[in-house]
Amino acid sequence: RKALNYELSKLFNEMWDMDVNRLMPGKDYTIDLQGKAGAAQQGDSAVQDSAARHLFHNVNEERLKSIKTFATFISLLDNYETSTGVAEVVTPEEIVENNCFLDAILATEVMKLAHEYLLKKNLAKPNLADFKYQLYDIWFQLYARKEGDRPDSCGFEHVFVGETRRGKQILGLHNWVQFYLQEKRNQIDYKGYVARKNKTRPDKDDQVLSIQFSWKGLVKPIGSTFIGVSPEFEFALYTIIFLLAEERVTRETVKIEEYELQMVVCRHGHHIGTAYPVLLSTSSE
Repeated sequence: RKALNYELSKLFNEMWDMDVNRLMPGKDYTIDLQGKAGAAQQGDSAVQDSAARHLFHNVNEERLKSIKTFATFISLLDNYETSTGVAEVVTPEEIVENNCFLDAILATEVMKLAHEYLLKKNLAKPNLADFKYQLYDIWFQLYARKEGDRPDSCGFEHVFVGETRRGKQILGLHNWVQFYLQEKRNQIDYKGYVARKNKTRPDKDDQVLSIQFSWKGLVKPIGSTFIGVSPEFEFALYTIIFLLAEERVTRETVKIEEYELQMVVCRHGHHIGTAYPVLLSTSSE
């Protein structure tokens, strides 16, 4: 395990504390963890279901829709063709939606702090419009997941929306809002939590979870995700790690609140390939 990155831990905790748009467990939403997930392989069609009910028992949608960063984020979730290998078509309306979302997150304290930090490291443009263009390129610029194929993917689609590959595999989908909305439409079936070695079960107020689920008939044996956090919080964390690193896969160990996490960010050229948190431990153990 990589040593704890104190500099990033300090920064990410500041962001956590100033994330005013974060939803609070038990107040703005309730999760229902149910049973522990069984063993599964990527792409299995049938696995043991240890959770008869949804993971999200309820979410205050009024609050979600009243927060600009969540509202503009949700409008992006239906802009993608989830199958890889199928070319994405980006309409003028979608470009407008992408820009509205970036404008909304750039107005938050969380992203302002991210921008300041990246400026100090000479990794961001000082002008906000240039920084926004940089974010657009990292997250929304289309690329081909496989060499030579048509542009079928982008960082945002992979991390926040999720993709499927050849009807066999679920890729990405590490965002709780997308999970909740897909679950509400009965597109996602939550199969149970994935426990870590020394911890019996997660708590209903845990804001980082490892879970197993099926989506579009395919199983994701283990997927990890922040719960309740704002889109700007995730955007800030992943963007910072992406810009600090050069290697194809970067793993940074950080402690945010009571969670010790390995933040994993993979690059696809100048763009984000994938990004997600892996829960190592919580201090309540």
